[in-house]
Amino acid sequence: MSPVVRLRGARRAPAAAPKPDTREILAWEDDPMSGAEPVKRPAPAPVPANLALTILAKAPPLASHRPGTEAFRYWTGIEALSRGIALWAPHLAGRGWAATKRLRVHLDRGQDLNAYYDRASLSFFHDVAGGRTIYSGESPDVVTHELGHAILDALRPELWDVMSTEAAAFHESFGDLSALLCGLELPSLRSAVLRETEGHLFRSSRLSRLAESLGWAIRQRRPDLVAPDALRNAANAFFYRPPSALPPSGPDAQLTSEPHSFSRVFTGGAFEAMGLMLAGAARRPGEKHLLAVARDFAALLVRAVQHAAIVPTYFSEVAAQMIEADRLLLRGRHGAALRTAFVRRGLLSLESATARPRTVRRRTPQRAAAREAGIRGHEIAAATVPLPLIRLAGASLGLGRRVIGVRTAGSAPGLAARAAALSTGDARSARPDDAAHAFVEYLVRRGRVDFGSHAESARAAVHPRTRKTHRVTQQAGRLTLVRRCFDCGLDPA
Repeated sequence: MSPVVRLRGARRAPAAAPKPDTREILAWEDDPMSGAEPVKRPAPAPVPANLALTILAKAPPLASHRPGTEAFRYWTGIEALSRGIALWAPHLAGRGWAATKRLRVHLDRGQDLNAYYDRASLSFFHDVAGGRTIYSGESPDVVTHELGHAILDALRPELWDVMSTEAAAFHESFGDLSALLCGLELPSLRSAVLRETEGHLFRSSRLSRLAESLGWAIRQRRPDLVAPDALRNAANAFFYRPPSALPPSGPDAQLTSEPHSFSRVFTGGAFEAMGLMLAGAARRPGEKHLLAVARDFAALLVRAVQHAAIVPTYFSEVAAQMIEADRLLLRGRHGAALRTAFVRRGLLSLESATARPRTVRRRTPQRAAAREAGIRGHEIAAATVPLPLIRLAGASLGLGRRVIGVRTAGSAPGLAARAAALSTGDARSARPDDAAHAFVEYLVRRGRVDFGSHAESARAAVHPRTRKTHRVTQQAGRLTLVRRCFDCGLDPA
């Protein structure tokens, strides 16, 4: 019923509902280099108060601007953000950004082949490659990928500082899945992808090829670093291997422990699962079937993230939690599709995929803290409680005799989920302390740590030209390694 406004005893007619903004803009439905044409889109809707944004650019008139203009780039970036928030907001249940009330958005922060999320902002850049200027904020793929980092940080802020290859790689995978799912909110893109793939979603297509323009630009400088036709392709054939068994870097065709590279294992398995879910939805699926599958997948992914324990084998934990979420939320509608895809990728061993799910509980400092806070039962795995802080010797890191504190993926395991070995049975899982040490060493090897004034200049490998995703800071009188940002530039310099 419409509200009645009273003023000094007088009765007024019910207040009229605000009229929707019927103005339109032109925006990319997909990456500018995907072969897409600009499409008409409604004016971007206001975002919820809990996910407030501050756009650090003057808004041009809301109209259908010509591609290639600054005004077009502004509105196509805002449209992608608005569409992405509309997708994820219902799953956040009013939860806001992890570390700020208003997330700042820099649509063009300067010259770089990069984009990043740093808890305070989403930042996009431009640079010239091959005689062409590429704007990372013009690509819906890049915009919704970086937004995905912010969404995941809102869901599980503990993942931010944990020193774990799989946790870092899952952040990248969630960003790529965010780009896929946000794209599938567009009817025109769903129809185009179904035509291109003949209804077989798990094929290389405009959808699976992510961030073609940024990938093209990086390829002009380092053709070995990215896929031949995109930054990454979700339609891939990578099989799980423990990160400790992989090199820290390598060409795009090789799986490495670098988080962007390693993320492709989970992304490929998830995308294959979506394809199998669609095949099970209809013999000749249409765009409405694809939308329903995409939204089911988003709901299962969010619930899995919220309930997954943060352990070194985080990929397997999330995969198992997705199957359990399907059983609880959708009565097992997609269970066969999820199990098949995750087993094919080694994300779950046969035993983990077929066994009845069971929660493994053991007493840990996190569990004790959760109980003291009144958190009980299955909610403990999803609770926001501090992860263990361990001390590593700083000598090999260039810190002399000092020690450095790092957070480990050491929460109590939620489900007894294990990845597959290359031959038979389960893959061996690293201890949380060993996984943390390996990830820290990876960061230092790749020059991703800003030591500030804490390193011994004659001993530390500081790599002055590489982008820094982590920094050494002093907390409570002790050195601690913390994350600065998630970026997607892949160090092409």
